[in-house]
Amino acid sequence: MRDERLERATIQSPCVKICVVHPTERICTGCLRTLDEIAGWGRMDDAERQAVLDALPQRNGQLRKRRGGRAGRLSRG
Repeated sequence: MRDERLERATIQSPCVKICVVHPTERICTGCLRTLDEIAGWGRMDDAERQAVLDALPQRNGQLRKRRGGRAGRLSRG
């Protein structure tokens, strides 16, 4: 007998293995989820997961650009 729970299609995590929480926005800079969303992902149903995924594009603009690196040096010159 096959276990249908293991075979059902589920929405996969948007994790990209860059797990750094932005210090002021409190969202992961890799996947853009909140800490609560990351912690609760395994308990969410597909509708809840889809709602999180739908919210991610708007969050990208919340993260401030770094001022360091090459771009930061060029803007100072």
